Formats: sequence, structure tokens, C-alpha cells
Amino acid sequence: MASLVWLITGCSSGFGEQFVLQTLARGDKVIATGRNASTKLAHLQGTGATILDLDVTMPEAEIAAKIKEAHQVFGRIDMLVNNAGYLESGAVEELSLDRVQRSFETNYFGPLKVTRGVLPFMREQKFGTVAFVGSVGGWGAVPNSSAYAACKYALEGLTEALQSEFAALFSRDIQFIVFEPGYFRTEIFSSTNVVHLPSNIPEYQAFNNATVQRQKGIYHNEKGDPAKGVARMIDTLTGSGMAEGKKLPPRLPLGSDSLQVVRAKCQATLKLCDEWEDLIVSTDIPAEADRQAEAHL
Repeated sequence: MASLVWLITGCSSGFGEQFVLQTLARGDKVIATGRNASTKLAHLQGTGATILDLDVTMPEAEIAAKIKEAHQVFGRIDMLVNNAGYLESGAVEELSLDRVQRSFETNYFGPLKVTRGVLPFMREQKFGTVAFVGSVGGWGAVPNSSAYAACKYALEGLTEALQSEFAALFSRDIQFIVFEPGYFRTEIFSSTNVVHLPSNIPEYQAFNNATVQRQKGIYHNEKGDPAKGVARMIDTLTGSGMAEGKKLPPRLPLGSDSLQVVRAKCQATLKLCDEWEDLIVSTDIPAEADRQAEAHL
């Protein structure tokens, strides 16, 4: 099987770093990207990966130029992994709009711009797969996670839109998936990746302090093994290993905690639909009224 060319964002640590190392181990070609790549990706020098400085918050035209530069390295991009992200923490009432916007710039608009930069090349080569590293936060928000969860919910919608558009226009030779990891032992909860600011509303002080302590308790006590998580994502994207013989799913939870949240949300939603069905469908215009209206046309 011919080697694949991977473009991966956010490679300084965690999932991104693992993607680089594991895809190289497969014999594939890798373009590893990140902010301040000369320093933050220095540990990947000598691995065989091509290192490219790419800040996903740059203007779209600059990102497109970077993607063109990446494409010129091997003449193709087969796999795009949108992994770059960080956690902006704060209660809805306290989060300033600029902090919410900053979260969206990295966690939503960044992947959107990178994907838009890659798609013309995938359309030209008539093949490719785009993966978004979403989150269980795209299924349910916990306290102080509104900015992050909103971005991950948005990635769910973006993925579904791309799936439907490309299925209609270009068959399924270009595919999309959003992964929904639970808590993995990455650096997402480290002091460099999660942003806390002092409370500006006194009533939230104790609440925010509790959130900080909860997140500190999670850090490096997560259930998920990032090496295993990435291995399963690679299996899924390449149809190998544990995913051999299976079609690429539209989304995929990762980790027992994510599975629990997704199942509970689905069950609760189905229960709601059953309990409120009469009210829900009562808003439809009766079919008989439609027929009568058509008869008078």
C-alpha cells in the first residue's frame, strides 16, 4: 500500500505529537505544524517529519499560502488532522466576548480555514480525508466550559455539512469525520492550555475556585491513553487494525467516559421525543389543509 501524506495541526504535544510519531512509524509522510514551530516543535526535528510553522488563527489568505507550501512538499495531502486547540474556561456570565471569540478563532475558525485551504487540493486529486478532533464537550457542556463546548458543537455541525455537501457533489472519495474524545492524559488541562482569569463577579468566586480545583484533579488522572486514542483514530482513518473492513463513520466517541455521555444524551433525547411528541408534531399544518389549499390554486 502506498504511503499517505498527513498534514497535522497542533503537534507540540498530546494527540498531535502522537499522530506525528505513529503515522511516521507506519511509513507515511508527515507535515507537522504548530505555532512557533522552531521552538515548540523542536522535539520533532530528526523524526522524519517536515516541520511547518502554522498558526491557525492567522488570516485565511496566510493560512492558504501555508497550505500551498505544505502541498508542495510532497505534491499531495491525503489526510488532514485538525487537532490544534485549547481550553478557555469561565462561566457564561463572566466570560468576556473577546475571550469567547478567541476560543472560536482557535477551536473553530482555525480548523475551518485550514480545511478550506486543503479541500481544493483534495478535489483536484479526487481523494482525501479530513478529521476534526472534537470532544465529548460537543455532546454536553460541563460548568465553565461554554466557550470550548460551543466550538466543539460547531465542529459537529461543520463536519455534518461537509459530509452532506461532498456526498452530493463529489461522491464519497473525499470523506470527513469528527472524533469525540473524552478525557485523555494530554496537556489540555495544563496551565499553558487552559486559561483561567480572576472572577469579576463576586458570586462566582467560590464556583470558579471549585472548577479550578476540579480541573487540577483531572490533569494527568484522565482515563484515556493518548497513544491508544491516536492509534484507534489512525485505524479508523485508514480502515486498518481495529477498523479493518469498516466504513469511515461520520463521528466516533473515544474513551469509556465519552461513550457514557453520548449514550446518556441519546437516550435522554429519545425519551424527550416520546414524552413530548404530541406537542412537537402539533405545530404542523394538517395535510388536509394543504390539500384544500392546493385545490383552490
